[in-house]
Amino acid sequence: MAKARIAIIGGSGLYQMEGLTEVEEVEISTPFGAPSDAITVGTIEGTRVAFLPRHGRGHHISPTKLPVKANIYALKTLGVERVISVSAVGSLQEEFRPLDMVVPHQLIDRTFQRDHTFFDDGMVAHIAFSDPFCPFLSDLLYRTAAGSGARVHPGGTYIVIEGPAFSTRAESHMYRRWGADIIGMTALPEAKLAREAEMCYSTLACVTDYDCWREATEGVTLEMVVANLQKNVSTSRKVLRDLVTKIPVGRNCDCGSALKDAILTPLELVPQGFKKKMAPIVGKYVRRTRRSVNA
Repeated sequence: MAKARIAIIGGSGLYQMEGLTEVEEVEISTPFGAPSDAITVGTIEGTRVAFLPRHGRGHHISPTKLPVKANIYALKTLGVERVISVSAVGSLQEEFRPLDMVVPHQLIDRTFQRDHTFFDDGMVAHIAFSDPFCPFLSDLLYRTAAGSGARVHPGGTYIVIEGPAFSTRAESHMYRRWGADIIGMTALPEAKLAREAEMCYSTLACVTDYDCWREATEGVTLEMVVANLQKNVSTSRKVLRDLVTKIPVGRNCDCGSALKDAILTPLELVPQGFKKKMAPIVGKYVRRTRRSVNA
């Protein structure tokens, strides 16, 4: 099977990654069903990269129905260690203008129909999630985006709503009072599942509109979002190509050991079926225990 250390999850408007060579299309079945689409694995200046369109080519999967478990699991089986997500968002603050880019540092969860964990059937794990984005990858992403000439914000709080409808004006004003800066529908449970899979995760959020709180601006419409998405896509692709060439092989963050002290269930009580199903994610902890017992 093809392998890649880095994955890009393309959001609305970004359904393919240009500039890849040695391209392979990989279809992966997972215990959680099929991913959003076939995963394209290719090379950018010597680095193997996996690309997955979050909503599928043709944008046929709504935010609530996204097979996020299958997506993250499939990327993990390819050897992915770092995930860069691209997401279309609305702005909740004056200074975050349409066509700006944001590398958020915090999340607020307003979803209620989604499955947020791999650990719900045979093993319990409580990951640390105080800082939901990888600080190293996010810093590198910000510096790369800023170097591209884009107007980019280093940090911001991203509130994730269920969708697929946009917010009411009352909700939009409430989110502003909560301190949220941008609003979207896809960063969760993606960020949580990536952390459980011990992947670094960062988001390049592309601002398309002012949501509906700003009286001087008309309420958000799909036509407005699509028009600004198209303007952002070429910039996003350039940023991603440049970023891939700058990511080092080794990791100096804590993302790669997120499960080290998070698993609460004694491993001897975990069903073998769960261990087998979750081997790409928990395998190293199960194997380590077996070696210590047999030593």
